[in-house]
Amino acid sequence: MLKKSLVSIDQCAKEDILRIIDSAEQFERCPNRNLLEGRVAATLFFEPSTRTRLSFETAINRLGGRVIGFQDASTTSSSKGETLKDTILMVSNYADVIIMRHHLEGAARYASEVTDVPVINAGDGANQHPSQTLLDLYSIRKTQGRLDNLTVTMVGDLKYGRTVHSLIAGMSHFSPKFHFIAPVELRMPDEQKRICRQHHIEYQEHTVFSEDIINQTDILYMTRVQKERFTDIVEYERVKNVYILRNRMLDNSRPNLRILHPLPRVNEITYDVDNNPKAYYIQQARNGLFTREAIICDVLGIVNE
Repeated sequence: MLKKSLVSIDQCAKEDILRIIDSAEQFERCPNRNLLEGRVAATLFFEPSTRTRLSFETAINRLGGRVIGFQDASTTSSSKGETLKDTILMVSNYADVIIMRHHLEGAARYASEVTDVPVINAGDGANQHPSQTLLDLYSIRKTQGRLDNLTVTMVGDLKYGRTVHSLIAGMSHFSPKFHFIAPVELRMPDEQKRICRQHHIEYQEHTVFSEDIINQTDILYMTRVQKERFTDIVEYERVKNVYILRNRMLDNSRPNLRILHPLPRVNEITYDVDNNPKAYYIQQARNGLFTREAIICDVLGIVNE
């Protein structure tokens, strides 16, 4: 058991990852359990969210717990100038676990340092999104039958994409091979490439999204270009439609290929891909429910039996 905050996938050893996704598999078989009866979870979303917030709140409800919190920081005392520290300390009076999304990198770690209540990072800026990584790993194992020795191709916004940053760290235990496809402006940061080198993971960088690379791939991980991370709207307009996955591009891909996307989708996957059996992003989002049930129980030290 973690029995502590989950602020980064880096804090999870291989056995932690496997334990949590094994637990997620159990929750998929039986998602409704009263393991959180009498517990209160606070969902503090300082940034917009649909899937992450709703799947966490659904997980709490299916486990018999109660939810407090907000999805719009402008309606809270932070709009009056209350500090993050004071917000966390106040909420800690009311909740057994805090689930937080914030636009500032490191906000979740800071929150975990000022309270004894477990904090789950639901995304902090362009930094980390550990619960997304765990549901991605669950989805990968579910579709491939394994996590080891897979070729993973990441496409799009690799500079600001916290989901791909976290996934590299999560996959580092399982000897993957990576292809990074991005425009120069959005290429994978040096920190993530350093992680690859530390773990002797082969990676290749590309600026062209070719069918040849798709045909070498087991997991194709598409991402949107994140407009909210750009300070220069002209730069965003220049790169927003650089890579678009179309159904015909999958004609010669591997039978086991699955397409993942953390969502929301803008226009980087055309709608004709949705009916392809290799498209898995809707099921991937559903897997978030079971994985987040497992995460919540793990940080609270609750055994899923």
